[in-house]
Amino acid sequence: MKIRPCIDIHNGKVKQIVGSTLSDDPSNGPGENFVSALGAAGYAAMYREMGLSGGHVILLNPSGTAEYEADRKEALSALSEYPGGMQAGGGITPENAGQFLDAGASHVIVTSYVFRDGILDRERLERMKGSVGKDRLVLDLSCRRREDGSYAVVTDRWQRMTELVIGEETLEDLSRECDEFLIHAADVEGRKSGIETDLVALLGKWQDRSGFPVTYAGGVHAMEDLAVIRKLSGGRMDVTVGSALKIFGGTLELDALSAACRAE
Repeated sequence: MKIRPCIDIHNGKVKQIVGSTLSDDPSNGPGENFVSALGAAGYAAMYREMGLSGGHVILLNPSGTAEYEADRKEALSALSEYPGGMQAGGGITPENAGQFLDAGASHVIVTSYVFRDGILDRERLERMKGSVGKDRLVLDLSCRRREDGSYAVVTDRWQRMTELVIGEETLEDLSRECDEFLIHAADVEGRKSGIETDLVALLGKWQDRSGFPVTYAGGVHAMEDLAVIRKLSGGRMDVTVGSALKIFGGTLELDALSAACRAE
């Protein structure tokens, strides 16, 4: 179990936002917990110096916009600062993935590209895998709870609910197509109100059996959350913490969290 550091970029700035408030409407900006004066490369350098690898740089604006281009420049600067130390996601396609890998990303993270009309598109998944290779592909299965209590993958900056339900069969199937999973609990992302325990239990049960790499994100706000994640996953699940960290305006120290994750 380890901390996977994050750099979320929106409108060309490193931010921590409330995930459920993301929108494509430029007049309806997301709820912001923190906007940093430090550029993405500064955070990447910090993570490199701390020896924290396997984190992610996420571009939060829609691709094809001027804001996405600003995000892209910041992301590339971070990847160049920490070659091989971070993954890149947000608007990734077979056509642009190479620029992020060439800049230093260890993996690219993909969600929306491999879905069409709310359904997993196997042809697109194969195209993505063929472009970068299974060993450099992370599938982002970030999800929200449905009325029946199950969790379905969400795409398009967590605005669109798909028909793909998170369960052991889905996880087993898609683990053959990628190197890792990144899974945000979108309903609690950025709220610093506690983790989505039912989701962690579901993921942890499968991961404890399979050993496949999974990084959970969403709602971590106290050391006790790490203990729950450790217990439910047999100590296998990695975790990302954002808004609760002191470096993002919160109260938790990154080095203390990292040490707690490493402790048996």
